[in-house]
Amino acid sequence: MKSSDLFKEAMEIFPMGVNSPVRYYSPEPVMFQQARGSRAINVNGKEYIDYSMGFGPMILGHANPEVGMKIKEQVDRGILFGSLTENEIKLGKIIKNAVKSIDMLRFTNSGTEATMHAIRVARGFTGKKYILKMEGGYHGAHDYALIKSGSGTMTFGVPSSSGVPAEVSRTVLVGQYNDTESIEKLFREYGNDIAAVITEPVLGNIGVVNPEKDFLKSLREITEKYSSLLIFDEVITGFRFAFSGYQDIIGIKPDITTMGKIIGGGAPVGMFGGRKDIMEKIAPAGNVYEAGTFSGNPLTMAAGIATLDILKAKDYSQINGYAARLEKELNSMVSEYGINAVVNRCYSMFQIFFNKKNVTDYSTATRSDTAKFNKMFHGLLERGIFFPPSQFETEFISFAHDENDFRATVDAMSAVLKCL
Repeated sequence: MKSSDLFKEAMEIFPMGVNSPVRYYSPEPVMFQQARGSRAINVNGKEYIDYSMGFGPMILGHANPEVGMKIKEQVDRGILFGSLTENEIKLGKIIKNAVKSIDMLRFTNSGTEATMHAIRVARGFTGKKYILKMEGGYHGAHDYALIKSGSGTMTFGVPSSSGVPAEVSRTVLVGQYNDTESIEKLFREYGNDIAAVITEPVLGNIGVVNPEKDFLKSLREITEKYSSLLIFDEVITGFRFAFSGYQDIIGIKPDITTMGKIIGGGAPVGMFGGRKDIMEKIAPAGNVYEAGTFSGNPLTMAAGIATLDILKAKDYSQINGYAARLEKELNSMVSEYGINAVVNRCYSMFQIFFNKKNVTDYSTATRSDTAKFNKMFHGLLERGIFFPPSQFETEFISFAHDENDFRATVDAMSAVLKCL
């Protein structure tokens, strides 16, 4: 059955034929049936060099044989027990030992769950009601996160979401990323009632936006001054740039950290952790409730252990260097062809914004030419290059990408950008 026929069936079953909005694009999304290494193959048999990599988790590449073997071994032993397992302890120890700020942690099933529970425990610990997030910062799809968020909500022109009660939105303050004054202003007005600031240290759901100057350091100082907590959402950046969190690269210690994606090796996962005195507020030790039938799922734990064991021996300069070379080539093309575009990169993730100005926050990101990005996306798709299908997503490099992928990508990008 061809892709178009399958998609017609999907349209009858799922809203717009998909189970996550960022997977839809016109006229119909590519439907993959298998992937290995850096390559993914659709149901019609066409092969693509993949730069979505499952929206980030597949840092080792698709179908890594060592990870696959560990998952298969776990299937034979059982896939759900409803009780503590040794692998939960093993993966928890790996993460705790790698990330300096984490004394204790809890596994969840998604990044959405992780940030939701992190916000709840921050409120429970401090006894304060307000949460401060960044405009365009994306922290999953729960009510407290869907206030001027990024990712799919930006792609479809919906800065928040219908169904979020006004009473909820009034407990979420919105500051400007890379604008310390906007944060200080909110704290001057609401500081005694702000439980926590939550931010992606590197914004990854409006493309890629790096922190400027001492912005993250200022968040640490402001939250300490007002006895609020600092939450780093490292669902994207955790173990992406080095065998740790971005926080350890820059030397800033948050009170709570959330992670996901890579730590599950491609299986559904989330994690929130931090200071012991905060985490001991979680039930049954404390009175902040959090639970999940599939939290610490044996298949996820097996995949996560295998992935992090491999990553620990990896030289991250391989993927960071690949992205740096690609950035250089793209900047050269932008200059040569006279295109209004900028390339933002942070280690092994990057995005090209069709924008006259540098992209440093939500406001500048939303001025990008999304129609031009869409033309580039489809032009690359025709040439066998798969980018995430939105100006406001991120391209990821994996350890499976090689020199042949690089040359083919540069050639395809050159042809497409020349046409634009």
